[in-house]
Amino acid sequence: MKGSFVERRFGWDCHGLPIEYEIDKRYKIASQVEREAIGVKEYNRRCREIVMTYSNEWRHIVGRFGRWIDFDNDYKTMDCKFMESVWWTFKQIFDQGLVYRGSRIMPFSTACNTVLSNFEAGSNYKDVNDPAIIINFPMEEDPNVCFIAWTTTPWTLPSNLALAINPNFTYVKILDEEKQKTYVLAEPRLKDILKQANIKKHKVLEKFPGQSLVGKRYVPLFKYFEGMKERNCFTVIGADFVTSDAGTGIVHCAPGFGEDDYQACVKSGLIEQGKAPVPIDADGKFTETVSDYKGIYIKDADNQIKERLKAEGRLVSSGTIIHSYPFCWRSNTPLIYRAFDTWFIKVTDIKEQLI
Repeated sequence: MKGSFVERRFGWDCHGLPIEYEIDKRYKIASQVEREAIGVKEYNRRCREIVMTYSNEWRHIVGRFGRWIDFDNDYKTMDCKFMESVWWTFKQIFDQGLVYRGSRIMPFSTACNTVLSNFEAGSNYKDVNDPAIIINFPMEEDPNVCFIAWTTTPWTLPSNLALAINPNFTYVKILDEEKQKTYVLAEPRLKDILKQANIKKHKVLEKFPGQSLVGKRYVPLFKYFEGMKERNCFTVIGADFVTSDAGTGIVHCAPGFGEDDYQACVKSGLIEQGKAPVPIDADGKFTETVSDYKGIYIKDADNQIKERLKAEGRLVSSGTIIHSYPFCWRSNTPLIYRAFDTWFIKVTDIKEQLI
């Protein structure tokens, strides 16, 4: 486009996930621990071994659809010479101040141990049957009065740091006359929640604007992150992403596992950028931080967490929901959205130049 000549050399994209995933399938490797046991050198050798499996077929097919390109003077991304050229290019970008370290919530495949692009994450949605539970969070100032929140991901509850409400909604305090329990929820959600929680007879005790709840403290579900009380965690925060068309009008926030949760908790000063707790490993299993469930895959922990909450009197209702959920298009396993602190390139800074 700028008048320079570029040689038409064929390039073999040898690195990364496609090859690794094939090796994992061939040798029945199921976790990061197993890869580390094999060792980087041997794992790479196995990957290199299969890279050129279909090289002759590529020559034939590329010729058939009329692409004129030099196969004999090709390059492979697994060659050190190529990798060094990439590092050289990256250094030029870095020296221009276009590389920065940032934190984002990104789709992650626990089967492939990697972040996926939003395009990949959106390419394989499935209808799944997930838990749908309502949990209570007693107010610190009056433990007999409980905020209630709805979630389809019980495994995120050990990482809860806040409850979000919509300051523009009207909220109600109701008494379940049969169980003698007092709950706080959004008024527009009252009718549906009475049905979901099987509350047969109730009394509305009080109505108040959502804004009046901001700053109220509640009793944490678990003790794993109790030390974060010093940052004012386990309080009610205001957030406009809270809607009146689902749930209770009160959203449980685990900032390590949701974009809205993360941004709201950073904005409220409960966490710093890049400091959201993510107590799971690359295989989606709980780490030592969540000691009671250490080594358990997050989705396998759902029922155990529900049973514990029930035993501790924190479970208001338990059901299931069929909804559309993203899956990894390679492994057909559920994706999770989790916080990553990593390197990015400021493409926005050179947008006009690119255009």
